[in-house]
Amino acid sequence: MTSALRFDPIRLPPECEELRKEVRAFLAEEISRGTFDPHHPFSEENDNREFARRVGERGWLGITWPKKYGGHERSYLERYVVTEEMRVANAPTRRFFVADRQSGPVLLKYAPERIKMDILPRICRGEVCFSIGMSEPGSGSDLFAAKTKATKTDGGYLINGTKIWTTSAHIADYMIAVFRTSPPTKENRRHGLTQFLVDMKTPGIKVNPINQMSGQKEFNEVVFEDAFMPDDHVLGEIDGAWKQATSELAYERSGPERFLETYYVLTELVRSIGPNPDSRAAEGIGRLVAQLHTMRRMSVSVAGMLSAGKEPVVEAAIVKDIGTLWEQALPHRVRDLAAFVDPESTNHPALSEQLAFATKIAPKLTIQGGTTEVLRGIIARGLGLR
Repeated sequence: MTSALRFDPIRLPPECEELRKEVRAFLAEEISRGTFDPHHPFSEENDNREFARRVGERGWLGITWPKKYGGHERSYLERYVVTEEMRVANAPTRRFFVADRQSGPVLLKYAPERIKMDILPRICRGEVCFSIGMSEPGSGSDLFAAKTKATKTDGGYLINGTKIWTTSAHIADYMIAVFRTSPPTKENRRHGLTQFLVDMKTPGIKVNPINQMSGQKEFNEVVFEDAFMPDDHVLGEIDGAWKQATSELAYERSGPERFLETYYVLTELVRSIGPNPDSRAAEGIGRLVAQLHTMRRMSVSVAGMLSAGKEPVVEAAIVKDIGTLWEQALPHRVRDLAAFVDPESTNHPALSEQLAFATKIAPKLTIQGGTTEVLRGIIARGLGLR
């Protein structure tokens, strides 16, 4: 029954470790110049256009893509290293991350050549921002319940409906969205969805911000009222987007960002406890680090399988399920371990501030990118259990 599930035993090759040194040196330089503060992941200045352009200049965006489109034809393992170092440093990746992680690969696979030649090089230069339009009011992570309609008209489609929880839509240049082009059938409720490239400057699109209790401003409601999408903005098969979206999620769900979003509280705890922890703290930190190492090995394995041309959808779902549960629980575990930290320790205020922020964002972590329930359904189907 478990034959469909496999995590290849992959190790990072020497070129990845050399790249890691380059990325760390770059980030240290950016920190020293005041671009961002690694100890303040909740900084409001997280849409940094100049930082995105400098990352692009280093050749770290579109790193796996063909050189024809501005890419660098390097491996997914090398991309993994760049992502990991950016996340650990709390670098301001918002402007380019979604475009680099999943939107670019979708365009590579399904977009017309004209669009590839126009948009992909700009992603590689760090010039454009993407958002994803999947969730809708009343349907959440149930992608196949989408009701936002794309109605055929001369030269394209008219879009009417609403997407929600669209991260970064307020700053995005483009969105890759799934709209309903036909009703679902009794035999296949997945039928009838089509993927589109959406230019966010299109008339008829309104972006309404959704405030978060953390103070962050990243979620949005996007309302479409007769927004026109030209025919060449259809991505892939009409009525067959469910197959494309499932493949896309292997890119979205498996990276280190799926277990490192609250990682900073662990490093701040280690700094606060110091080099001589008591047995309780040593055991607690050791347990957390062992769990982190296991998730990291699984994530590296998925990156290696993507490099080999595989589509490890089930394995990616497992990484996200385990990883987001872990990063969601991490602030509470760190708070317990910090109970006996000397309040006079030099970084105690920073630890308290980070814990407060991480606790507020933790609820979203098992929702974004697919809820735990949805992920476990994917895993169960992959194992032949449903």
